[in-house]
Amino acid sequence: MIALGLGTIVGYVIFDFLLGSALAPVCDRGVLIVFGDDPDSCNLLALNVLEPFSVRIKTALVFGLFVGGPVIFYQLWKFITPGLTDTERRLTLPFVVLSQVMFAFGIVFAWFIIPQGLAILLRLGGDQIQAALSATNYLDFFLRTSVAFGLVFEIPLVLIFLSLVGVVHHDGLRRFRPYAVVVNVIVAAIITPTTDAVTLFFMAGPMIVFYEVAIWAAWVIERRRRRRRRRA
Repeated sequence: MIALGLGTIVGYVIFDFLLGSALAPVCDRGVLIVFGDDPDSCNLLALNVLEPFSVRIKTALVFGLFVGGPVIFYQLWKFITPGLTDTERRLTLPFVVLSQVMFAFGIVFAWFIIPQGLAILLRLGGDQIQAALSATNYLDFFLRTSVAFGLVFEIPLVLIFLSLVGVVHHDGLRRFRPYAVVVNVIVAAIITPTTDAVTLFFMAGPMIVFYEVAIWAAWVIERRRRRRRRRA
């Protein structure tokens, strides 16, 4: 909770930087309508008096969750470790670090995908409709998509955890592979903001690759576990 609170405070203070980072991918591609005489301006609308404040608070809270992510992942790992061996418990720090790194990679990946998705969505109404996005509209879209990609990038770690505690096995993951591909594509279609094949590929592709990585990791874990049993 302390990490979450401190992260939220920091997010509130550096809100301008965070907003600029969130707007950068769409501003660079000219997705948003330009207001005023400055052709380089890139702004969002506030539709009510409280919207700037609510957007700032929401962004700060999400940043706080990101900063507090290592603590959350550490507590999750501590919940799992009672059923693990001493060797596997030593993976606590790598797990926490990798969880945060993978989540960050997911957000960065979304940062490149969002402009294309938003441009497609805004063109669906034709040339006679121009979307002037409010701050809440855009940031909700940006944050939901970013968090979704961040969670997708956690898939291999989750499967590895389940393999460590013996819930899933290499053979089962391998047999389920054809169904996993279909499930990944369906989930990707639900998560992605657009219906175009390119965006769907960029979401489903990593999910399928991560599943293959999890199969390989489960095989390594089970092989090491069998070796320990033979030595015992």
